[in-house]
Amino acid sequence: MAEKPKHNYDESKVKTLSSLEHIRLRTGMYVGRLGDGSHYDDGCYILLKEVIDNAIDEYIMGYGKEVQVGIDGTTVSVRDFGPKINTGAKYNDDVFQFSVGLNGVGTKAVNALSKEFLVRSHRSGDYVEAWFKQGKLKNEKKGKAANESDGTFIRFEPDADIFKEVEFRPEFVERRLRHYSYLNTGLKLIYNGKTFQSRNGLLDLVMEDLESDHSEPIYPPLHYASKTLEFCFTHTNSRYGETFFSFVNGQYTSDGGTHLSAFREGLLKAVNEHSKAGYEGDDVRECMVGAVSLRLKDPVFESQTKNKLGNTEIRSELVNRVREELLHFFHRNKEIAEKIIAKVEDTKQLRKELQEVKKLARERARAITIRIPQLKDCKIHFDKAKGKGKGSMVFITEGQSAAGSIVSCRDVNTQAIFVLKGKPLNVWDLKRDIVYKNDEMYNLMRGLDIEDNIEGLRYEKVILATDADVDGLHIRNLMITYFFRFFEQLVHDGHLFVLETPLFRVRNKEKTIYCYSEAERDGAANQLGKSCEITRFKGLGEISPGEFKQFIGPDMRLSQVEYAPKPDSQQILGFYMGKNTPERKDYIMANLVVPVEE
Repeated sequence: MAEKPKHNYDESKVKTLSSLEHIRLRTGMYVGRLGDGSHYDDGCYILLKEVIDNAIDEYIMGYGKEVQVGIDGTTVSVRDFGPKINTGAKYNDDVFQFSVGLNGVGTKAVNALSKEFLVRSHRSGDYVEAWFKQGKLKNEKKGKAANESDGTFIRFEPDADIFKEVEFRPEFVERRLRHYSYLNTGLKLIYNGKTFQSRNGLLDLVMEDLESDHSEPIYPPLHYASKTLEFCFTHTNSRYGETFFSFVNGQYTSDGGTHLSAFREGLLKAVNEHSKAGYEGDDVRECMVGAVSLRLKDPVFESQTKNKLGNTEIRSELVNRVREELLHFFHRNKEIAEKIIAKVEDTKQLRKELQEVKKLARERARAITIRIPQLKDCKIHFDKAKGKGKGSMVFITEGQSAAGSIVSCRDVNTQAIFVLKGKPLNVWDLKRDIVYKNDEMYNLMRGLDIEDNIEGLRYEKVILATDADVDGLHIRNLMITYFFRFFEQLVHDGHLFVLETPLFRVRNKEKTIYCYSEAERDGAANQLGKSCEITRFKGLGEISPGEFKQFIGPDMRLSQVEYAPKPDSQQILGFYMGKNTPERKDYIMANLVVPVEE
């Protein structure tokens, strides 16, 4: 028997990367997701953020009151008016103790990930300039610029070799700049000629969020600001759940963290202590809109892109600080304190009523059947805690016709089916009790086992399998609204998907091609010749079980429903699913594009 070759692992087998190589090879470690610019946290915006962060650090130190941002296509320029540039190195703590940019990827990474990167420093009428390509220095020069104010100019373009096709969306850039303005009162940010400036900090943020869907505050927002802590909140009667923005050292922490949970606990303690009651946290925060910002000397984030704060050692001190400040406010403003407690008491009563509705729904369900009538279950179920059942899925589909195609060809071990009886309710403006009053909504919740939380979720993937026509797309949107409204965590944890099924079948006697777009259809038609047959699938029921099997097999095409934090999702779903039909009609008429038939 031949001897197996020996693998000799020594220093020669270890590949050592320079910092530049490492950043380019392991880009995700530095900017999170790459993306194409269609998502707020895509890599191109992280690059922009890091450069602006340096300019903000200059403002925090007291240098300059203006930052200029320009974006032309994929080329970005940022001009500040401070004396230094921070590339990710450590400076004196007394100067940079609450800086924004020191804990992230830094301009060093922006340089490494840029096709071209230009940095120019202006001091006392002189300038020094360095030009890089893909992080490598190509040219340096000095000169006179007598008319230029002191400060730093940076221009960069994300490298297409890494980011592929990227588009900077003005709405995402503007939102980021608005956040900077709220967190740095008095700073003027100018983006392509548009100015962003806040005089009232987080109060402006809360009021703007309320205005986005015409929500009226029950009482004037309570606003507290000090050197290291700022928070602002109010209640409204026109929202469901809570909406909170949280920040650390100017960084928007979309996943919250210690500062947000500590604020919630301090708020609850203050309300209970002032009212001498024992309210639950959900009762206090229901319908609340607010923001909290913390400036911290040594923040620890749970990822390089700084979406969640992890400093547990600050929790108890922060809880007490919030509690004390709120108690002082309640004593000084008894009328507002009474309105807060009245709102909390009202929410508590509604919760009790909901418990009664839950009880009746369960009794009704038991009286009808032990099984869930619309669910055709599978044998293997997902168990997150035990790490079992990965690959199990449930298809949510409309009507028996569509379900029939899936039933005939599914894998009964891992693929379940929940059949909708028709168009589900639009639940966007409804309260949670509708889940218990509507049989279909209730049965779906029971089938997934997500009533109280998603720890018991029975399927790893919840897949929306609707027809490819207008009605099918409408049902898909209604179901996405249902999950975002009442079971947001399911979307957050990446369990919600959309099944992509072919729109066309193009075939001749020798070959069949399934196409998912009109472009693919045209390409297939050219490939198979003029005599080919083209079929447009309008509904899942039109696809035979024999054909459908391949669309839910190993090569199944799924699109994950992307999670958006509540402030973002509320704005989008509120517009498209809310009670603002005239506004939507005007939007459609202004943006409708009708293709001209040639």
